[in-house]
Amino acid sequence: MYKMLAIDIDDTLINDEKQVTPGTAQALAEAMARGVTVTLATGRMYASATQLASQLGLNVPLISYQGALVKNTLDGQVLYERAVPSKVARRIFEYCEQNGLHLQTYLDDVLYVKESNQKARDYAALSNIPFTVYPDFAELADKPSLKLLIIDDPQKLDEVAAELRAPLGGDVHITKSKPHFLEIMHVEGTKGHALTYLAEHFGVKLSEVIAIGDSWNDREMLEVAGLGVAMGNAVESLKEIADYVTYSNNDDGIKHVVEKFVLETV
Repeated sequence: MYKMLAIDIDDTLINDEKQVTPGTAQALAEAMARGVTVTLATGRMYASATQLASQLGLNVPLISYQGALVKNTLDGQVLYERAVPSKVARRIFEYCEQNGLHLQTYLDDVLYVKESNQKARDYAALSNIPFTVYPDFAELADKPSLKLLIIDDPQKLDEVAAELRAPLGGDVHITKSKPHFLEIMHVEGTKGHALTYLAEHFGVKLSEVIAIGDSWNDREMLEVAGLGVAMGNAVESLKEIADYVTYSNNDDGIKHVVEKFVLETV
Protein backbone atom coordinates (compact mmCIF):
# COMPACT_ATOMS: atom_id res chain seq x y z
CA MET A 1 0.00 0.00 0.00
CA TYR A 2 1.39 3.40 -0.97
CA LYS A 3 1.30 6.06 1.72
CA MET A 4 2.88 9.06 0.01
CA LEU A 5 2.71 10.78 -3.37
CA ALA A 6 5.42 13.23 -4.52
CA ILE A 7 4.36 15.04 -7.68
CA ASP A 8 6.24 17.39 -9.98
CA ILE A 9 4.31 20.48 -11.11
CA ASP A 10 5.17 21.66 -14.61
CA ASP A 11 4.15 19.27 -17.40
CA THR A 12 3.11 16.76 -14.72
CA LEU A 13 0.52 18.03 -12.25
CA ILE A 14 -0.61 20.87 -14.50
CA ASN A 15 -1.58 20.54 -18.15
CA ASP A 16 -0.41 22.73 -21.00
CA GLU A 17 -3.02 25.31 -19.99
CA LYS A 18 -1.19 25.55 -16.64
CA GLN A 19 -4.19 24.11 -14.82
CA VAL A 20 -4.90 21.20 -12.50
CA THR A 21 -7.87 19.40 -14.03
CA PRO A 22 -10.95 18.77 -11.87
CA GLY A 23 -10.43 15.02 -12.29
CA THR A 24 -6.89 15.18 -10.98
CA ALA A 25 -7.87 17.43 -8.08
CA GLN A 26 -10.68 15.07 -7.11
CA ALA A 27 -8.46 11.99 -7.26
CA LEU A 28 -5.86 13.65 -5.02
CA ALA A 29 -8.55 14.76 -2.58
CA GLU A 30 -9.81 11.19 -2.33
CA ALA A 31 -6.28 9.90 -1.74
CA MET A 32 -5.73 12.42 1.07
CA ALA A 33 -9.11 11.52 2.58
CA ARG A 34 -7.83 7.97 2.86
CA GLY A 35 -4.73 9.04 4.73
CA VAL A 36 -2.24 9.29 1.88
CA THR A 37 0.26 12.16 2.16
CA VAL A 38 0.38 14.21 -1.06
CA THR A 39 3.20 16.67 -1.61
CA LEU A 40 4.76 18.60 -4.47
CA ALA A 41 8.35 18.14 -5.64
CA THR A 42 9.27 20.97 -7.98
CA GLY A 43 12.11 23.04 -9.29
CA ARG A 44 9.99 26.11 -8.69
CA MET A 45 10.49 28.52 -5.83
CA TYR A 46 8.67 27.74 -2.62
CA ALA A 47 6.46 30.83 -3.08
CA SER A 48 5.36 29.51 -6.46
CA ALA A 49 4.79 25.96 -5.22
CA THR A 50 2.54 27.14 -2.39
CA GLN A 51 0.13 28.63 -4.92
CA LEU A 52 -0.60 25.17 -6.34
CA ALA A 53 -0.53 23.58 -2.89
CA SER A 54 -3.19 26.02 -1.71
CA GLN A 55 -5.44 25.13 -4.64
CA LEU A 56 -5.23 21.47 -3.71
CA GLY A 57 -5.49 21.91 0.05
CA LEU A 58 -2.01 20.52 0.72
CA ASN A 59 -0.97 21.40 4.27
CA VAL A 60 2.28 19.46 4.27
CA PRO A 61 5.95 20.27 3.72
CA LEU A 62 6.74 20.95 0.05
CA ILE A 63 9.88 20.09 -1.91
CA SER A 64 11.03 23.10 -3.93
CA TYR A 65 14.16 24.38 -5.70
CA GLN A 66 14.73 20.88 -7.13
CA GLY A 67 15.08 19.51 -3.61
CA ALA A 68 17.28 22.19 -2.07
CA LEU A 69 14.43 23.24 0.23
CA VAL A 70 11.77 21.35 2.16
CA LYS A 71 9.51 23.80 3.95
CA ASN A 72 6.31 23.40 5.93
CA THR A 73 3.24 25.15 4.54
CA LEU A 74 1.55 25.45 7.93
CA ASP A 75 4.14 27.44 9.86
CA GLY A 76 6.90 28.14 7.33
CA GLN A 77 9.40 25.99 9.21
CA VAL A 78 12.40 24.96 7.12
CA LEU A 79 13.00 21.24 7.49
CA TYR A 80 15.74 20.66 4.92
CA GLU A 81 17.94 23.20 3.15
CA ARG A 82 21.05 22.98 0.98
CA ALA A 83 22.57 26.14 -0.55
CA VAL A 84 24.98 26.25 -3.48
CA PRO A 85 28.53 26.49 -2.06
CA SER A 86 29.72 30.09 -2.32
CA LYS A 87 32.99 29.21 -4.08
CA VAL A 88 30.99 27.39 -6.76
CA ALA A 89 28.47 30.21 -7.06
CA ARG A 90 31.25 32.73 -7.68
CA ARG A 91 32.67 30.60 -10.49
CA ILE A 92 29.26 30.27 -12.11
CA PHE A 93 28.57 34.00 -11.85
CA GLU A 94 31.95 34.72 -13.48
CA TYR A 95 31.41 32.10 -16.18
CA CYS A 96 27.99 33.50 -17.11
CA GLU A 97 29.30 37.07 -17.18
CA GLN A 98 32.21 36.09 -19.42
CA ASN A 99 29.96 34.15 -21.80
CA GLY A 100 27.01 36.52 -21.90
CA LEU A 101 24.60 34.03 -20.35
CA HIS A 102 21.37 34.87 -18.56
CA LEU A 103 21.70 33.79 -14.93
CA GLN A 104 19.11 33.90 -12.16
CA THR A 105 19.65 33.46 -8.44
CA TYR A 106 17.22 32.94 -5.58
CA LEU A 107 17.69 34.46 -2.13
CA ASP A 108 15.12 34.22 0.67
CA ASP A 109 12.53 33.11 -1.89
CA VAL A 110 13.10 36.16 -4.08
CA LEU A 111 14.13 35.82 -7.74
CA TYR A 112 17.01 38.11 -8.75
CA VAL A 113 18.26 38.96 -12.24
CA LYS A 114 20.87 41.38 -13.54
CA GLU A 115 18.50 43.04 -15.96
CA SER A 116 14.93 42.86 -17.17
CA ASN A 117 14.87 40.95 -20.45
CA GLN A 118 12.59 38.54 -22.29
CA LYS A 119 14.06 35.49 -20.56
CA ALA A 120 13.34 36.93 -17.12
CA ARG A 121 9.85 38.05 -18.12
CA ASP A 122 8.94 34.69 -19.64
CA TYR A 123 10.19 32.80 -16.60
CA ALA A 124 8.28 35.07 -14.23
CA ALA A 125 5.11 34.53 -16.24
CA LEU A 126 5.58 30.76 -16.18
CA SER A 127 6.10 30.56 -12.42
CA ASN A 128 3.68 33.39 -11.60
CA ILE A 129 6.37 35.04 -9.50
CA PRO A 130 7.88 38.54 -9.97
CA PHE A 131 11.60 39.12 -10.39
CA THR A 132 13.86 41.75 -8.86
CA VAL A 133 16.50 43.53 -10.92
CA TYR A 134 19.82 43.84 -9.10
CA PRO A 135 22.30 45.79 -11.28
CA ASP A 136 25.32 44.92 -9.10
CA PHE A 137 24.51 41.29 -9.73
CA ALA A 138 27.98 39.93 -8.97
CA GLU A 139 27.53 40.95 -5.33
CA LEU A 140 24.91 38.23 -4.97
CA ALA A 141 27.42 35.46 -5.67
CA ASP A 142 28.40 35.41 -2.01
CA LYS A 143 24.81 35.13 -0.78
CA PRO A 144 23.39 31.65 0.05
CA SER A 145 21.41 30.75 -3.05
CA LEU A 146 19.33 27.57 -3.16
CA LYS A 147 19.48 27.42 -6.94
CA LEU A 148 21.20 29.04 -9.90
CA LEU A 149 19.36 28.95 -13.21
CA ILE A 150 20.79 29.59 -16.68
CA ILE A 151 18.31 30.13 -19.51
CA ASP A 152 19.35 29.65 -23.12
CA ASP A 153 18.90 27.45 -26.19
CA PRO A 154 18.88 23.70 -25.38
CA GLN A 155 21.99 22.87 -27.40
CA LYS A 156 23.91 25.77 -25.89
CA LEU A 157 22.96 24.61 -22.39
CA ASP A 158 24.17 21.10 -23.12
CA GLU A 159 27.56 22.59 -23.97
CA VAL A 160 27.50 24.75 -20.85
CA ALA A 161 26.64 21.78 -18.65
CA ALA A 162 29.55 19.79 -20.08
CA GLU A 163 31.95 22.67 -19.46
CA LEU A 164 30.76 23.25 -15.90
CA ARG A 165 30.64 19.63 -14.74
CA ALA A 166 34.36 19.08 -15.24
CA PRO A 167 35.71 21.88 -12.99
CA LEU A 168 32.89 21.80 -10.45
CA GLY A 169 33.08 18.05 -9.93
CA GLY A 170 30.96 16.70 -7.13
CA ASP A 171 30.28 20.04 -5.46
CA VAL A 172 26.97 20.62 -7.22
CA HIS A 173 24.11 18.87 -8.94
CA ILE A 174 23.50 20.08 -12.52
CA THR A 175 20.28 19.16 -14.28
CA LYS A 176 17.57 20.42 -16.62
CA SER A 177 13.94 21.00 -15.70
CA LYS A 178 13.08 22.06 -19.24
CA PRO A 179 15.19 21.97 -22.41
CA HIS A 180 16.08 25.68 -22.02
CA PHE A 181 16.52 25.68 -18.21
CA LEU A 182 19.89 24.56 -16.79
CA GLU A 183 19.72 24.36 -13.00
CA ILE A 184 22.58 24.17 -10.51
CA MET A 185 22.06 23.14 -6.88
CA HIS A 186 24.02 21.77 -3.94
CA VAL A 187 25.02 18.17 -4.57
CA GLU A 188 22.43 17.13 -1.95
CA GLY A 189 19.82 19.52 -3.32
CA THR A 190 18.05 16.95 -5.51
CA LYS A 191 14.47 15.76 -5.42
CA GLY A 192 15.80 12.34 -4.47
CA HIS A 193 17.58 13.65 -1.38
CA ALA A 194 14.60 15.76 -0.35
CA LEU A 195 12.11 12.93 -0.87
CA THR A 196 14.26 10.57 1.18
CA TYR A 197 14.30 13.12 3.99
CA LEU A 198 10.56 13.79 3.80
CA ALA A 199 9.62 10.11 3.79
CA GLU A 200 11.66 9.61 6.97
CA HIS A 201 10.06 12.75 8.45
CA PHE A 202 6.62 11.15 8.02
CA GLY A 203 7.78 7.71 9.07
CA VAL A 204 7.08 6.32 5.61
CA LYS A 205 9.30 3.76 3.91
CA LEU A 206 10.56 4.74 0.47
CA SER A 207 8.99 1.54 -0.83
CA GLU A 208 5.63 3.09 0.13
CA VAL A 209 6.23 6.25 -1.91
CA ILE A 210 5.11 7.07 -5.46
CA ALA A 211 7.10 9.76 -7.29
CA ILE A 212 5.75 11.20 -10.55
CA GLY A 213 7.59 13.47 -12.99
CA ASP A 214 8.37 14.27 -16.60
CA SER A 215 11.88 15.66 -16.94
CA TRP A 216 15.58 15.14 -16.29
CA ASN A 217 15.39 16.75 -12.85
CA ASP A 218 12.89 14.12 -11.69
CA ARG A 219 15.25 11.22 -12.20
CA GLU A 220 16.63 11.09 -8.66
CA MET A 221 13.24 10.95 -6.97
CA LEU A 222 11.95 8.28 -9.35
CA GLU A 223 15.02 6.23 -8.52
CA VAL A 224 14.52 6.35 -4.74
CA ALA A 225 10.74 5.94 -4.70
CA GLY A 226 9.09 2.55 -4.42
CA LEU A 227 7.15 3.35 -7.59
CA GLY A 228 8.75 5.78 -10.02
CA VAL A 229 6.24 7.03 -12.60
CA ALA A 230 7.01 8.95 -15.78
CA MET A 231 4.35 10.96 -17.56
CA GLY A 232 3.38 10.02 -21.09
CA ASN A 233 4.90 13.32 -22.19
CA ALA A 234 8.13 12.72 -20.23
CA VAL A 235 11.58 12.81 -21.79
CA GLU A 236 12.65 9.39 -23.04
CA SER A 237 15.53 9.07 -20.58
CA LEU A 238 13.06 9.29 -17.69
CA LYS A 239 10.68 6.77 -19.22
CA GLU A 240 13.58 4.36 -19.53
CA ILE A 241 14.22 4.29 -15.78
CA ALA A 242 10.58 4.55 -14.65
CA ASP A 243 8.68 1.64 -13.14
CA TYR A 244 5.52 2.78 -14.89
CA VAL A 245 4.56 5.25 -17.64
CA THR A 246 1.18 6.92 -17.23
CA TYR A 247 -0.85 9.14 -19.56
CA SER A 248 0.31 12.63 -20.47
CA ASN A 249 -0.28 15.77 -18.42
CA ASN A 250 -3.06 16.69 -20.87
CA ASP A 251 -4.78 13.33 -20.40
CA ASP A 252 -5.11 13.18 -16.61
CA GLY A 253 -1.97 11.13 -16.13
CA ILE A 254 -1.88 11.90 -12.40
CA LYS A 255 -5.53 10.90 -11.97
CA HIS A 256 -4.79 7.56 -13.65
CA VAL A 257 -1.88 6.83 -11.31
CA VAL A 258 -3.86 7.69 -8.20
CA GLU A 259 -6.81 5.57 -9.25
CA LYS A 260 -4.67 2.62 -10.29
CA PHE A 261 -2.12 2.48 -7.48
CA VAL A 262 -3.79 4.24 -4.55
CA LEU A 263 -7.58 4.30 -4.63
CA GLU A 264 -7.94 0.73 -5.90
CA THR A 265 -5.57 -0.67 -3.27
CA VAL A 266 -6.25 1.34 -0.14
